[in-house]
Amino acid sequence: MICKVKCLVFCICLLALNAKAQEYFKTFDHINIAYSDTGTGLPVILIHGFISSGASWNNSILKQELQKKGFRVIVPDLRGNGESDQPQDAQSYANDAEIKDLRALADHLKLEKYYAVGYSRGAIVLAKLLTSEPRINKAVLGGMGLDFTIADWSRRLMFQKAFSGEEEPNAVTEGAIDYAKSIGADLKILSYLQEFQPVTSKEALQKIRSDVLVIAGDMDKDNGDPKELTQQIPGAILKIVPGSHNETKNTEAFSEEVMSFLMK
Repeated sequence: MICKVKCLVFCICLLALNAKAQEYFKTFDHINIAYSDTGTGLPVILIHGFISSGASWNNSILKQELQKKGFRVIVPDLRGNGESDQPQDAQSYANDAEIKDLRALADHLKLEKYYAVGYSRGAIVLAKLLTSEPRINKAVLGGMGLDFTIADWSRRLMFQKAFSGEEEPNAVTEGAIDYAKSIGADLKILSYLQEFQPVTSKEALQKIRSDVLVIAGDMDKDNGDPKELTQQIPGAILKIVPGSHNETKNTEAFSEEVMSFLMK
C-alpha cells in the first residue's frame, strides 16, 4: 500500500510539472520564445521535431525519467511552433534563427553547462548548435541519419515545396500535410522551417567536441543512415532500438539508452 501511495504521489507531481505554465523571453530579434523549466538539477534541454512543439515531450518516458532522476528539464517551443511567436515573414526563419534562439535561451537562464536532446528535426537543429555552443557537455541526436548535411537535400526540398503549395502533395508528403492541417498548423511557416532548415557540413560535424549519442529506431532510415552520422562525429556512439521514426522517441528502450548515456 505504501508503494502504491508513493507511486500515486509521484505521478501527481509529474502531472503538475508538465502542466506548469509556459514562461517566455525575448530572443535576439525580439521574438517571444516560450519554454518550460522544471527541476533544479543538471539542466537538459529537449528540442522537438517538425510539426510539433515542446508539448510533444510531456508524455514521453524520457522526460518523466529525467524529472524522476532530479535533472532540470528545459523544453522550448522553437519559433513558429507552439506558444512561441509565429512571424509570417520568411526572414524571421533565415540565418540559423533557431540556433540563435537556443543560445539566447541558455544565456537567459544563465546556463554554464548543460545537456541537450533533439529528435528528428530537433536533432538537425541540435547538430548545428553543437558546432557553436561549447556549453553543451553531452548531446543526443535522435531519429536522424546523415542526409541533413546535404545543402540541397531532396527530401527537405520536397517537403518545403509541398507545404508552400509549389507542388502537390505526394505519397511521402501527403500524410504530413494532412496532419498539419488537422492540428491547425500554419503551412506557410512550416514551409519556411524547411526552406531555412539548418545545414551542417560533414567537416563541421568532425569538429564537434561534445560527447554525442546517436540513437534511432531499427525501422527508421527516413533521414539517412544513423551509422554514417555517428562516423562523422569524433567519439560518438550509436544505439539502435526497436521502433519506427514516429514511435521511437516515446519508447522505454529509447529512454533507457538516453538516460544511461546522460548519467555516465
